[in-house]
Amino acid sequence: MMASFCRLLLAKSSPLGRYVFFRHLSSAIPEPLVLTQQQDGIHIVTLNNPQKRNALSLPMLNCLKEELTACQQYNDLRVIIIRATGPVFCSGHDLKELMAVSNEKHVEIFKTCSKVMMMIQDLNVPVIAQVAGLATAAGCQLVASCDLAVASDQAKFAVPGVSIGLFCSTPGVALGRSIPKKVAMEMLFTGNPISASVALKHGLLSKIVSPDVLEEETMNLAKRICESSRSVIALGKAAFYHQMELDRNAAYEYTEKIMISNLNKEDGQEGIYSLSLSFSLSLFLSFSLSLSEFILLNVTPSRLCGI
Repeated sequence: MMASFCRLLLAKSSPLGRYVFFRHLSSAIPEPLVLTQQQDGIHIVTLNNPQKRNALSLPMLNCLKEELTACQQYNDLRVIIIRATGPVFCSGHDLKELMAVSNEKHVEIFKTCSKVMMMIQDLNVPVIAQVAGLATAAGCQLVASCDLAVASDQAKFAVPGVSIGLFCSTPGVALGRSIPKKVAMEMLFTGNPISASVALKHGLLSKIVSPDVLEEETMNLAKRICESSRSVIALGKAAFYHQMELDRNAAYEYTEKIMISNLNKEDGQEGIYSLSLSFSLSLFLSFSLSLSEFILLNVTPSRLCGI
């Protein structure tokens, strides 16, 4: 191999030699498994291994974990979008990797995968899945773990492990918390895929759109989230997931405290005042209040709110 490489070096002075030489170098440098970009508070993470259908191999999972950890340091971070290159969003675990490694490695793979899925929901910003194609097994788990999901109407979703004798138990955790139990169980027991429209109907997706506007619609959703207070979104996301684990009475008791905490935040006070000001202005225009009456009405936020 070294001899052939040396021959390439000697021949690279010719046009053909230069082409072969640089072609050899480019093929020796692997593509990154994850691509990232950030603009205006929107952080985009792209799974970039289409040759392996963006399988969640241990290297891919570690890249995702590292990126989700690193991006939390960005002061302007408001939303994360997870998408993929190629026709398959994610095919789940790398089966060759599962066949070739030891039991200790199996433990590492599944623990790392679970950590990535939990990180998504523990992040203090919303995470949106942008799904253009097929999402199966742990790939379907990834979609279910995201806070929101926008998909092409051509996308499909499945947890087909049962068909090869490997029940999708860990994907079932996220799936069973996203869609009705009996729908999840049918998917898990049969391995049959569901269409984007069925996934939307049962709550796995937030919306479906035509493939040509998928990126635009996902960005529109992200931009809309960016318009709201980051601290309020963080408070609300954490509160939502926590109260879902409680019984009804405890959930109300917990969220009452969260509402009061939110109310005492500067963003909450400013928002209520702005809304009240807008309401009183509409009264001024609708009922022809005098200027002095309008000013009097806006003396304090409490009077505006009728508190």
